[in-house]
This record gives sequence, C-alpha cells and structure tokens, in this order.
Amino acid sequence: MKISESITNKNSPTMGDVAKSAGVAPVTVSRYLNDPDLVSKRSKEKIAEAIRQLNYVPHAAARTLASKRSRMIGSIVPSLDSSLFGRTIEVFQSHISTAGYNLILASNNYDAEKEREHINQMVSHGVDALLMIGNSRDESIYRLLQAKNIPYVLTWTIDSTQEHPCIGFSNQEAASSITNYLMDLGHTKFAMISGHIKNNDRAYDRLKGVRDTLAQRGLSLADDNFIERPFGVEQGRDAFRLLMSRPNKPTAIICGSEPFAYGAIFEGKKMGIDIPKEVSITGFDDMWLASNITPSLTTVRTPQQQMGALAAKYLIAKLNGEEVPLPKPLGIEIIVRESCAPPF
Repeated sequence: MKISESITNKNSPTMGDVAKSAGVAPVTVSRYLNDPDLVSKRSKEKIAEAIRQLNYVPHAAARTLASKRSRMIGSIVPSLDSSLFGRTIEVFQSHISTAGYNLILASNNYDAEKEREHINQMVSHGVDALLMIGNSRDESIYRLLQAKNIPYVLTWTIDSTQEHPCIGFSNQEAASSITNYLMDLGHTKFAMISGHIKNNDRAYDRLKGVRDTLAQRGLSLADDNFIERPFGVEQGRDAFRLLMSRPNKPTAIICGSEPFAYGAIFEGKKMGIDIPKEVSITGFDDMWLASNITPSLTTVRTPQQQMGALAAKYLIAKLNGEEVPLPKPLGIEIIVRESCAPPF
C-alpha cells in the first residue's frame, strides 16, 4: 500500500521524490518504509541514500495507516536515576532501530501503579511491542497485552513458571554465588543492604539467594542486619554507618545494588574503617565506577548488554511472525577486586 502524500507537508520532499532520486518505483519506497524485508539489498541502499540526500522524513501517521504498525516499541524501566538499566536499553534501542522501530521509554520509579499507567498509555498510543523489567506486576497487565496481541518480553529476571517470555538471569543464583565467595574467604558475620523488596522480584530473589546459601552452611542473616533502603549512594552511606555502629559488627556486607556499595565505601573512608581489612563489601551489576573506586569493588557482573540484544531480536522476530525459542537463563560472573579479604 502506498503511503498517501496528501497528508504530508507539500514543501517537504515526497515519497515520489525519493523514488525518482533512487531510480525505483514509489511502491518500492513504500515497501522499504513499511516492510523492508520485501526489498532487495541493492534497492535498500539506493533508497537509503536518496532519503539521506533529500532529508526525507516519512509521515508517522501515514506509515501507521499503511503498515498497520506504529513502528514504536515501548519500554518501562524502574529508574532513570543511574546507568544501571542504561546499557540494556542502549543496546536494545540500537537493535530495534536497525529494524526500523523507534523506542518509547518511561520510568516508573519502582512504583507498580505508575508502571500500569505507562503501559496503558503506550498501548493507547499503539506500541507494537513492549520490553519490561522484572516480573513483579499484576496479571491483569499481561492479560491486557495478550488481548491486544502485543508481544512482550521480560528482562533482568527469569520466570520459573514459564508463563511469560523472559530473557535474563537468576538473581537468586547470582546472590548465592557472591555469598559463597565470601564464605569461602572465611566470613560468618553477614549483613545486606537492599532495595525495597515489595514489588521488586529482583531484590526479593537476591535476598532469598543470600539467606538460602547461608543456611546451607549453618549460618543466617539476622533481621537487624538486613537493611532496606531506596536505591542510592547516600542510602548506602546511611546503612553502612548504622551497621558498623553496632557492637556485633558484620565482617561482610552484601549490597544488592552497586550505588549502595559505593556509598558504603565512601562512608567507610569517612569513619576511618579499613576496607577490606575490617569489613568486606560487594556490589551487584559491575557498573563503570566499580573498577575505578578505591578500593575497587568486588561485584557480580550481570549480562546487561546481552539482555538488550536478545530482547530486541526476540520482539522483532515475534513482530515478523516468527517463532523464536527463548534462550536459557544467561550467566553471571563474579568479578574479584580489592574490596574483599578474609575476616581479620
């Protein structure tokens, strides 16, 4: 179907101008814009060059009418306050852009109701697919997406029920791995600084991984040594100060998010506490500062870029009517640096 030019700006280049410049039929330009897989590589190159030379911008409403797609994919992330989800979204956007889709991005600030509002808005604006973080949401959201025939995928988590498509890793196993590492160093007195576990399956699973792994060796995480805070460096400083002011201080602090660990290290320096001689600190995600802070941070490296790439490929394949097998849970890696040592 040819995109109507009557609704475009007459002072702007038209699809006909692009076709003439590229030496192809207007219908070929329409196919290139709406279903590029139907166009040969040579024609794609000529049309792309003509579009660049003419500064042609397709009319979004016309393209939607022609293709019955908005060419928009939505994503809701818990926060834009740090680079935590940035690597995943950057790679995701790069892949969908190559396939001719645009990204609509929103943040829910770890608020389940805000996420519902964002999803409803994106659905009303006709997004073709949706990327979501984690699996803590009301089932009615999934029913809505299924009723609207909108493909979706979850990342940063796994779904043991296999009810929903997931491309992620086991937060529980990741937390278990870092706990085992610390126990192998000889630590028995543990604390954990975590984000709020309500409506956050990632935080819940990380806590479970720590507690279950400690229990396997006859240890435990005391309730007063588990501190929930909103995510942030200052919150990490506050929690560290609280933990280290107690008579029975922990010798190892597992931080469920890296900003907590940065804050703990900063506060440790302020308090004159030797890290890692007096207390070991671990992070989670291996963000850019982890290798540059002093002492450098031992942490869990998560597959942030891999999740973005695979999630994009999955959704694009679904939009093309292809059946795509989901990958197995992705791996994590313990990155050993300077912030951990055997207990003194």
